[in-house]
Amino acid sequence: MAQPEFSAQPPDIIALALAEDIGPGDVTARWFTKPGATATARIIARQACRLAGTATAAETFRRVGPGLQIEIHHPDGTPLEKNACAITIRGPAAPILTAERTALNFLQRLSGVATLARKFVDAIAGTGAKILDTRKTTPGLRLLEKAAAAAGGATNHRLGLHDMAMVKDNHLATGLGPATLQEMVDRFREANPRLRIELEADTPAQAAKFFALRGIDVVLLDNMSLAELRECVRLRPPGIALEASGGATLETVRAIAETGVDFISVGAITHSAPAIDFALDFEPAPGPA
Repeated sequence: MAQPEFSAQPPDIIALALAEDIGPGDVTARWFTKPGATATARIIARQACRLAGTATAAETFRRVGPGLQIEIHHPDGTPLEKNACAITIRGPAAPILTAERTALNFLQRLSGVATLARKFVDAIAGTGAKILDTRKTTPGLRLLEKAAAAAGGATNHRLGLHDMAMVKDNHLATGLGPATLQEMVDRFREANPRLRIELEADTPAQAAKFFALRGIDVVLLDNMSLAELRECVRLRPPGIALEASGGATLETVRAIAETGVDFISVGAITHSAPAIDFALDFEPAPGPA
């Protein structure tokens, strides 16, 4: 059987964001901007950060002012110092003003995700483990937030429900025993040979049962203590990766990594990343007399 394809198209997030801000029109720019005025505007980081979202911010300006000249000074993933310039925009003043807040909203959110991701990656440097993002994303912004997490150095977990089978405790609670689970794994493997299978275990004993199954790629170790994580690392057979999950913080993540797990999933990267403070500094240029 052919691998199922995910055919739904992602929403045009930039169009949605501009529509909610502009509505039927920017009355301030229309009535309080000198006709024909041009300007140079610079987007400045008001705090040190890891940059992300530049292409989205630039496209936001282009949607409002197709003739604007936009220069991105640093690629996503670049560490910026406080007061560094990320983007310069030149052209008619009115569309710059209209697009300003929406573009900055994308930039501050996505740079916040990248910055927090980098902090977690740096916290486990040298351990051999990798930081994973999760599906705990802002509705509609998943593609952008996962790109930002990657810009910060994290590894993307599954994009959605369509590109990996992840059997969690609530799936098992429907009445799946080991024999039935093995049958389902076998059928899934035959139908979807390119997709991975991950099972969630709450205890080392449950993890050991999953280790005995055929065709499993990853076992997720949910909310286990450090001692339990080390026990699962000791028990796991070759060919199965281990993912630790559940409340990892910047203070605890290194100890988790040092147990020997392969991955640590951190929902906070996307659900709790503080926004980075960016500002647009406007330098008016003389317009027509």
